[in-house]
Amino acid sequence: QLRLTEEEKRLLAQEGLTLPSTLPLTQAEERILKKVRRKIRNKQSAQDSRRRKKEYLDGLESRAAACSAQNQELRKKIQELENRNGSLLRQLQALIKQTSNKAAQTSTCILV
Repeated sequence: QLRLTEEEKRLLAQEGLTLPSTLPLTQAEERILKKVRRKIRNKQSAQDSRRRKKEYLDGLESRAAACSAQNQELRKKIQELENRNGSLLRQLQALIKQTSNKAAQTSTCILV
């Protein structure tokens, strides 16, 4: 006896075709059944492909969001480090100025 899935029955009805419920099938009936089963496999394969593509895109979107967040954090850290660097540079310049003034005063004292 020929057992058809609901999907196979639906596709056969959609195309206006019928198959006998007993075996053996004629070559034409076998071709029809193969065609219907191939359509079902193709449909399932297309659904799987769309699902995998969606999962891949969702993963890319989440990675992009994570990278953007990390980028923001790094930009903030760069700004903090540039501010700290500027502050340290000003302190260094002040110390250099102080020591150069002391050296000039010492030299002046020696000459006197």
